[in-house]
Amino acid sequence: MVSSVSARALNNEISGYGKLIDVRSEAEYAVGHIPGAINVPLEQVEARAADIGEGPVLMICEAGTRAAIAAGWLEGRQAVWVLEGGTAAWRRAGLPLVACAPSRWALERQVRLAAGVIVLAATLLAVVVNPKWVYLAMFVGAGLTFAGATNICGMAVVLARMPWNRDSKTKRAAVTSVSEGCPL
Repeated sequence: MVSSVSARALNNEISGYGKLIDVRSEAEYAVGHIPGAINVPLEQVEARAADIGEGPVLMICEAGTRAAIAAGWLEGRQAVWVLEGGTAAWRRAGLPLVACAPSRWALERQVRLAAGVIVLAATLLAVVVNPKWVYLAMFVGAGLTFAGATNICGMAVVLARMPWNRDSKTKRAAVTSVSEGCPL
């Protein structure tokens, strides 16, 4: 059975919940995570079950949804808890976070925003200016479908090379490897 714990209760007795596993992406984790949490992105939880081990574990994500999914996968193997409200609740409670990278949007969020803006603009242009603009929306939809099926996202590759996603000191993409230099 998966149980939940509040941010305050976790802070009061953090050692009582075993390993803290943060299932957010590397970029989200690097922007701010609970001290002592280990990053195992959601898509890797089942493959890295041996890394998680057999003892008690507390699953963490931004709001609690992804953590509950991961906890369901581990249920029955060990004592599993989920942080109610996730890192957002921890942050709202004013509890400390460890940051490994400057605060920037996760690459997935940037892709969703860019794709949404392009599709919205293309459909508006198709209605107002010329119906052929709908092909741009279709192209973006096809790209998202391809990215979902293959885990290869051309838009993410392009966005990772943008100036706001580059480490200003080394001039290399920071989003794709934000965990470098972050004590995991």
